[in-house]
Amino acid sequence: MVEKVIGTGSAAPDFSLKDQNGNVVSLSNMVGTGIVLAFHPLAWTSVCTLQMQDLENNRERLEALRAVALGISVDSVPCKKAWARSIGVAKTPLLADFWPHGGVADLYGVFRQDDGFSERAVFILDAKGVIRFRKVYPIGERPDIEEILRALSGI
Repeated sequence: MVEKVIGTGSAAPDFSLKDQNGNVVSLSNMVGTGIVLAFHPLAWTSVCTLQMQDLENNRERLEALRAVALGISVDSVPCKKAWARSIGVAKTPLLADFWPHGGVADLYGVFRQDDGFSERAVFILDAKGVIRFRKVYPIGERPDIEEILRALSGI
């Protein structure tokens, strides 16, 4: 599966997904800012919760680097809304890659077909929408927010 992951130096595939509040977030509308795409398997799981809380808790640091983080999983908008409220994520958009099921994860080569959810993966896009960093983590491993911030500061 990992060999299909879209590579660094590639233009990030565009997409539009709804966030936990039902707002449509389109990658093409975010040109000019760095983007951290944080794919996570499923809401309501412990590692995914910590991963999204790390993004929320480091929002100001991301903004200082002229970047925004987007959490993405196959969960529905109502699920994302309840989960965001439950875990204290109020400002970080949590996107619902619900239908077509895992379509965006598949575009980025991180959809686990046999499992029905994505890999745990992080892509960092520069202000022009080019992938400058990518990493697929073991499903049970929490991405290191400091590693992500270092990678972001280097682009």
